[in-house]
Order: sequence, then C-alpha cells, then structure tokens
Amino acid sequence: MLYWLTELSDGGDFYNLFRYITFRAGGAFLTALVFGFLFGRPLINVLRKRQGKGQPIRSDGPEGHYVKAGTPTMGGLLIIGALVTATLFWARLDNAFVWIVLFVTICYAAIGFADDYAKVSKQNTAGLSSRARLLLGFVIALVAAVWAAQYHPAELSYQLAFPIFKDTLLNLGWFFVPFAMIVIVGAANAVNLTDGLDGLAIMPVIIATTTLGVIAYAVGRVDFTEYLDVHYVPGTGEILIFAAGVAGGGLGFLWYNAPPAAVFMGDTGSLALGGALGAIAVATKHEIVLAVVGGLFVLEALSVIIQVLYFKRTGKRVFLMAPIHHHYEKKGWAEPTIVIRFWIISLILAIIGLATLKVR
Repeated sequence: MLYWLTELSDGGDFYNLFRYITFRAGGAFLTALVFGFLFGRPLINVLRKRQGKGQPIRSDGPEGHYVKAGTPTMGGLLIIGALVTATLFWARLDNAFVWIVLFVTICYAAIGFADDYAKVSKQNTAGLSSRARLLLGFVIALVAAVWAAQYHPAELSYQLAFPIFKDTLLNLGWFFVPFAMIVIVGAANAVNLTDGLDGLAIMPVIIATTTLGVIAYAVGRVDFTEYLDVHYVPGTGEILIFAAGVAGGGLGFLWYNAPPAAVFMGDTGSLALGGALGAIAVATKHEIVLAVVGGLFVLEALSVIIQVLYFKRTGKRVFLMAPIHHHYEKKGWAEPTIVIRFWIISLILAIIGLATLKVR
C-alpha cells in the first residue's frame, strides 16, 4: 500500500525510499513486531477468557506436559494478523506472488482455526478429521500451484529447478501441479508436527522464512541471478516483505511463547506458516532447497512416518515417542535444551540452503 507513495517522488526525496524492497522489508518487520507487542497480551487475555480450559493435553504425551494444561491456543492469530497487516502496508499489491503466498497463508490459517476451535470446544485432541484437513489443504494448494505456474516465465513454467546444477531443469509438465501441491501440503503438516514444545516451531519458521525471503529477493533481481547463475523469476523480490512480516510477527509471538508459554500458536499458526513456506518455495522455483532449509521439519515428519510404518509392520517402535522432539523428552532432555539445539540445527541448515545460491 505504502509503495504508492513513490508516485509523489521526484527521484531524490524521502518518498523514493519506498521504491526499495529492502527498505519496505525493514518497515514490514518493524510493523509486524510492534503489532505483536501491542496486541499480544490483549489477545491472550481474550483467548484465555473464551477458551476456559485452554488447549487439551494429550493423555499419551510426555508427563511434563500436564503442567501446560489451561494454556490458551490459537496464538497463531497474532502472527497471521501481524504478517498480513505488515504485508498489506508495505508490499506492492499488484504483485501476483504476494497474493499467492497470502492466499495460502490465510486459507491454511482458517483450516487451523477450525481445527483448534473443534479441539477447544469439545475439549479433546481430535479436532477436524485428517481427511477433511488434507482435502481442504490439497484444494488450496491446487489453486496456488496453478496460479503460480501462470506467472512463472515461460522457460520455467511447469519445470523443476535443481540446486547446485546451473541450467538444469526437469520438465514435469502438468505433473508440476501435483508436485507443488505435495510441497505445500507437506510443508504445512511438517511444521504442524514440529509445534510440540514451547518456542520449538516458531524460531525455525522465522529462520527458514527469512532464508527463503532472501532467496526470493535474489531470484527476483536479474543482476543477482546473472551473477549467481540461478533462474530469474521476475516479481518474487516482493516476497521478502512477506518474509520480514513473518519474522517480525514471529518474534512478537515468541515473546509470549517462550518457556513457560503464555499461549500456543496452535494449528492456526503452524499450518499457515508451513503452507507459506511451501508457497514461497513453489513461487521461487526452490522446492528442493526448501527440503534443506526446512530440514528440521522434514526430520520431524519423517520420524512420525517411520514410527507409524515400523509399528504397523513389527509392533515395535523406533523412537520412544514421535515426533522426534518427544523422543528426546522421553530420554530425559530438558525442554529448553531440545528447543535451543533444534534452533541451532535450523540455523545450520539455513546457511547450507543459502550456500546453494552460489555453489554451482
């Protein structure tokens, strides 16, 4: 919205700053951060009043989680409100990729909200059925995948790009659409599985989204892509502003989600933020890099898949409990130890993901 102030600029005044994506990304970060600090406590008070007993705690979960009973959920509303406000204020609203990512984020937040509401109102951990969640998720991902493909350059549309190998593309044709759908839905559910400890999911989300935002900025500039030998996707630079909104809103939320958490993000936040990661990866043609940058989420999802498949086959468990962060809880690791070590892993993976821009 504020980008239109550039129309008042003669090229050498204050309004000219709004032409720069980096300046507007900084504004988006601060806007989302202030939003989080201003509305965090009032939102928590409302959620606590409306939800009563808060998020139900799994009876088969780690024993230490019983002390969290009564903590309100749906805190993802704070993050979504912050990042949407920041994006609408600072991004170019004539940019299709901005709307694609916002569309996925808001729609997945709605699914998560419905799931959280069902859990809180019924006071059980079931929520929406898995089939309903997946079906709705795939429908939203289908729209986003087709939408993004229409705005990719002709030479990249329906192509799969590979990191490290320059000029290497795999023509998936219409198979690109189901592939992109799996990326978006998979990312959403992987982040959802990771959200099991205070502060565990939000910092890796911030790290991964910021990393993908930097990649989006790079692939959206022809001079950067020529230097780095990566594929040019015009328009994706504006995604950096959305990513800055996630970072600011995420830090504002973390202020209240730090152990002991005053609020949980719930599926409202985890599904939305995971879906956003997948949508950014699809928009920037960096779906494979997402698996590196979001490697922690991949690990969490794989631990659940392995546990379920192995148990069905043998009746035994590979992990003491899945997702894997619960395995380490069962082994006696303190919750803050698990959280901070997983943050470190996320940061290392993000650096590796960024390195793929230059290693060709």
